[in-house]
Amino acid sequence: MENKEITVSTEVVTRPDYATEIAAIIRGNDSPKTMTNKLEDYHANDIAEVMTELTQPERKKLYRVCSLDMLAEIFEYLDEDVAGEYLNETDIKKAAAVISKLDTDTAVDILRSIDKEKRTLIIDTVDPDVQKEIRLIASFDEDEIGSRMTVNCIIIREDMTVKQAMNELVRQAEDNDNITTLFVVDENNEFYGAIDLKDLITARSGTALDDIIATSFPYVYATEQTADCIEKLKDYSESLVPVLDDGNRLLGVITSQNIIEASDEEMGEDYARLAGLTAEEDLNEPLGKSMKKRLPWLLILLGLGILVSTVVGAFERVVAQLTLIMAFQSLILDMAGNVGTQSLAVTIRVLTDENLTFKQKLHLVVKETRVGFFNGALLGTVSFVLVGLYICLFKGKDILFAFAVSGCIGLSLILAMLISSAVGTLIPLFFKKIGVDPAVASGPLITTVNDLVAVVAYYGMSWLLLLNILHLG
Repeated sequence: MENKEITVSTEVVTRPDYATEIAAIIRGNDSPKTMTNKLEDYHANDIAEVMTELTQPERKKLYRVCSLDMLAEIFEYLDEDVAGEYLNETDIKKAAAVISKLDTDTAVDILRSIDKEKRTLIIDTVDPDVQKEIRLIASFDEDEIGSRMTVNCIIIREDMTVKQAMNELVRQAEDNDNITTLFVVDENNEFYGAIDLKDLITARSGTALDDIIATSFPYVYATEQTADCIEKLKDYSESLVPVLDDGNRLLGVITSQNIIEASDEEMGEDYARLAGLTAEEDLNEPLGKSMKKRLPWLLILLGLGILVSTVVGAFERVVAQLTLIMAFQSLILDMAGNVGTQSLAVTIRVLTDENLTFKQKLHLVVKETRVGFFNGALLGTVSFVLVGLYICLFKGKDILFAFAVSGCIGLSLILAMLISSAVGTLIPLFFKKIGVDPAVASGPLITTVNDLVAVVAYYGMSWLLLLNILHLG
């Protein structure tokens, strides 16, 4: 049989450089119509990413050639601060036209980043219906879920027939693109339920509308805190969730994109707090603003750091008589800090469940403390052996002294890791209990508190075991 050599060719598929292509179109000399036709082949998100690379005259050129619908779609993908800056580059009439085409929640976010004088002029220029929607959403605080809703949805009455509901859908679909779910209200505009688009389309004309209405559909109240709603909204796989006022009247909807954005922002805020910041920072933030966000926690931690140093000073006699133990201080401090941060991360994740019972919280504390103890016992044993051998072989100390010191280190490690696990769990639980965001129990705070725990455990154990019981000083 003849052997045949099979060659497999591999081709590396690279993503087209859309940014360069889009920038070239905008910087080119094509007629406005030709330029528009070419840009329509690209996704609005790709065009939005290119805008930061364009000069102001080039962006103004883009504003002129794009249709209002295309421009609004591009602005949907811009960060609100950047979008506000770019909207300031246009005249009032153009800015108002773009705002009118945006989803209301996006429009409100962008308007908040524009100076008050121009914002007022833009709002006064848009259609009265749009003004009403903007003022409705702007009436809610930024941390309330109502500030993230959109009125872009289909609303029908419960007393309609299937045929009337279909006609109403067709009529409202001209101005609304969120049509996957229809929301049903009664004569007082109070929320009654929801209908899946597929169910309405497939329903026979003689079917009662009430038969296809889901009356147990999830909803939120506009004044609820966004952070409190996120987990509830994520539990449902609905692309649209209705938002009600305190009188149970339907105001608008939260889209799945709104939920994702809110979740990302909450995670970003929690991450910032875990880093000891009062708010998120970005790459281009001014020096003074960044310092202002970081200094409050740093001042608190400076005070705690001085307290740690004072405690070390209180054990001056121990350090003077057993200088060798200073070499292993960082081992105890680092392990205590690491264990405390691990427990903090687990606790904050668990606390996202608002329905935790006292028994479950107690179980969490016990579980984290047990983990800290057994990990400490394992690492303490390893330290006892390795540190003892190190002192004996490399420091030239006798075996009794070497393993007495390493035994003290091992016990201190167990004690420090046990307490640090408890501290890393109890502090966020306490903050949650008093109504403070548990993420405020930041990594730096837990680490500094656990440094204090570790210092007291280590030098206290050294003073008790090595000086007072074994008399090794």
